[in-house]
Amino acid sequence: MNAPDRYERFVVPEGTKKVSYERDTKIVNAGSFTIEREDHTIGNILRMQLHRDPNVLFAGYKLPHPLQYKIIVRVHTANQSTPTQAYTQAINDLDKELENLKQAFEDEKNRYEERPKQGY
Repeated sequence: MNAPDRYERFVVPEGTKKVSYERDTKIVNAGSFTIEREDHTIGNILRMQLHRDPNVLFAGYKLPHPLQYKIIVRVHTANQSTPTQAYTQAINDLDKELENLKQAFEDEKNRYEERPKQGY
């Protein structure tokens, strides 16, 4: 079969960095982040979070090829920020949002489990 093994979609090969950064040589305050073993799910969430930053002028992502399990995120920022600062801030903000979502879910689950059992 020509299809690659399924584990190749999410296991980062040894010696490969999960995230790498390449500065754009033609545009000031622009660069590309290559994120290994990710797809549209992370790409779209990260792009939307970057758009929330007022210093980000452009944020977009692409999958180079369906059989290459990586995304390339391009970021262009205003002079007050750098692409790495915007990327790091977006990741930190997403981490906080997911923590809040997890806590709200656990609180609601505990509230549901503590309510009196009702017979049906």
